[in-house]
Amino acid sequence: MACMREQPGTHAAPRPPRPPIATRFLSAAGLGAALACGSGGAGQDGPLAGYVQQPLDGHVLTLPTGFTIAVYAEQLPGVRLMALGPDGDVYATLPELGRVVRLGDADQDGTADRVTPVAEGLNLPHGLAFRGDTLYVAESHRVVRFDRPGAGPTIVVANLPADGGHFTRTILIQGERLFVSVGSSCNICDERDPRRAAVVRYHLDGSGETLFATGLRNAVGLTLHPATGEIWATNNDRDNLGDDLPPDRVNILREGGFYGWPFCYLPNQPNPEYQRTPGRCANAIGPAIVLPAHTAPLGLAFYQGAMFPAEYRGDLFIALHGSWNRSAPIGYEVVRVDFENGRPVRPPQPFVSGWLEGRRGAINRVAGVGWGRPVDVLVLPDGSLLISDDESGRIYRVTYRR
Repeated sequence: MACMREQPGTHAAPRPPRPPIATRFLSAAGLGAALACGSGGAGQDGPLAGYVQQPLDGHVLTLPTGFTIAVYAEQLPGVRLMALGPDGDVYATLPELGRVVRLGDADQDGTADRVTPVAEGLNLPHGLAFRGDTLYVAESHRVVRFDRPGAGPTIVVANLPADGGHFTRTILIQGERLFVSVGSSCNICDERDPRRAAVVRYHLDGSGETLFATGLRNAVGLTLHPATGEIWATNNDRDNLGDDLPPDRVNILREGGFYGWPFCYLPNQPNPEYQRTPGRCANAIGPAIVLPAHTAPLGLAFYQGAMFPAEYRGDLFIALHGSWNRSAPIGYEVVRVDFENGRPVRPPQPFVSGWLEGRRGAINRVAGVGWGRPVDVLVLPDGSLLISDDESGRIYRVTYRR
């Protein structure tokens, strides 16, 4: 797959070129090559046409023409998920410190001017959600809420499974319901607790526990589609099937839906360990968006702001945390998926990349060094986009200027 580079003396297009609608879903390998072309990290000749490179603290990031990225906040060790509070401030979790912080920008200059702890002593806090002024926080073993500033936690869900792998818990509130994502305890296995590898639904008081969707190995990101109200969820699939299998994915969650794990990684594509139970795969729901294997999609957000060009409205941003066990690293970027009428119509395209340095294209691959790992994306009221990075302990802000 050839990468089109901007030539000296030419002007970049106002936005990246888009492939025809017939290429809605690429193979994992083909999509990996497409994302690699737009990376623009060290070792590349230059950005893809329609992109520009921006120096930042001795590194180089690549964005579509017209966009700029800057540090919004730093010295936030292991920062993960974010939420916009009713006060207009940004709230973020620091699992390693057991802390939730509030980031304020009182002078509205696009940079947080204060970082205030709002909850401490928590057990690996990860997911955040607001219901009015009440803050809900997902710890590894439970969900708590804070009814007012300075108040202690009230337990909402007391006994989430916390043994084994995948410690993160993500939450989402829709109406009077609380959704909690619990990852698997393993790479591939039969779980004893049915709440593992599932999204569980509760009433806001923690009662009425119901398995909402199952077969989700690790659905770290949850978001609501602004028009349809559907829950869209990222999923990190299994390891140890090589560099290009299985693909990571984004799913539309349906009540009672089964998404394959551990029996299969796609409909009618059984995992080797479960070849004797292929029938379960026939009932698995397929992905809405396919991503290259090991890119590790985490947070996601639909763009509803007014700052970016009009064609971005309704599109989906996904943070790719990046691979840890792939011979040629992949991910370490934020991608954009073009939507029309509530559905993706083109493959993911690079939006902000370059946190993986030393990567070349898919043909001349070289090992990369990641200096940042995107975790979450959050659209601010002014239409700018925040990106959290747990590797550098920073939150970045992306803006657009015509």
